[in-house]
Amino acid sequence: MPSNTMNRREITKIIKRKAIEIGFTKAGVTTAEPFDDAADRFSAWVAGGAHGLMKWMERDHDKRRDVRNILPDAKSILSLAVNYYSKDIESNRDIKISRYAWGTDYHEVIPQMLRRLLDEIKQIVPSAEGRYYSDTGPLLEKAIAERAGVGWRGKHTNLITREQGSWVFLAEIILNIDLEPDLLAEDMCGTCTRCIEACPTDALTPYEIDATRCIAYLTIELKPEHEIPAELASKLDGWIYGCDICQDVCPWNRFAEPSAIAEFAPREEIVSLTREQIETMAQEEYAERFYKSPMKRAKLAGLKRNIKAAKV
Repeated sequence: MPSNTMNRREITKIIKRKAIEIGFTKAGVTTAEPFDDAADRFSAWVAGGAHGLMKWMERDHDKRRDVRNILPDAKSILSLAVNYYSKDIESNRDIKISRYAWGTDYHEVIPQMLRRLLDEIKQIVPSAEGRYYSDTGPLLEKAIAERAGVGWRGKHTNLITREQGSWVFLAEIILNIDLEPDLLAEDMCGTCTRCIEACPTDALTPYEIDATRCIAYLTIELKPEHEIPAELASKLDGWIYGCDICQDVCPWNRFAEPSAIAEFAPREEIVSLTREQIETMAQEEYAERFYKSPMKRAKLAGLKRNIKAAKV
């Protein structure tokens, strides 16, 4: 239907419906106005060194603050959530892997969904132009999702949705068209502090994380040439890629349902991994077993280091 026969509310509803049809779990809209408060908090967090060795976080602060530094005529941001949840796996594995890494890397899946959605938007509004991202650009994804009503930033710093809890990937399309914005999501954490109390390395304070103490950072982002500090290695408790503790204890995650996206289903070659297999793994087997897996990010040397540090 030509866009000149519809108002922005109708266009927004159609775009959201298309997003759900493509496989996104939830869609919300916010304006392209600057994210000054969130950007100030992020800049202060980085200045304090809590980002560790993730140097890319030190760049492009102007783009994080204002998406119009990415797309100059931006008017709206479409915020999207994608459910990746899989039920617990019964096994006698002696190692632990973050749930998001059981299946195919979302970087192999979500960009195709975003490209398709942007094409659909251009069919609805021929003058539409956009830039899409899924953890691939300098955006304050959680702040965008919060302002677009998709969910709120929990005390563990992950985004929580009412419908799916925090088992979601985030994605965005910056658009040059004026869509109807949603209301800011309400913080529903209340007085709950289960995530903070459960963190074995004391990486969390309410709504803040010290990445240098986070098991996910230590086992994924810390490059293989760096050793995991002994004080923190003693608390890994078998986690060799990522960590789900703060999400596992979150009451909102009791609403989670398995993802309908087949690529996110657990891959046998991943969930059946053992300590001995990683210890003896050669580079050729590593490349084959972890093809299109998020776990390639840690590299084989990193996984071997993690196995040693976790003492499993």
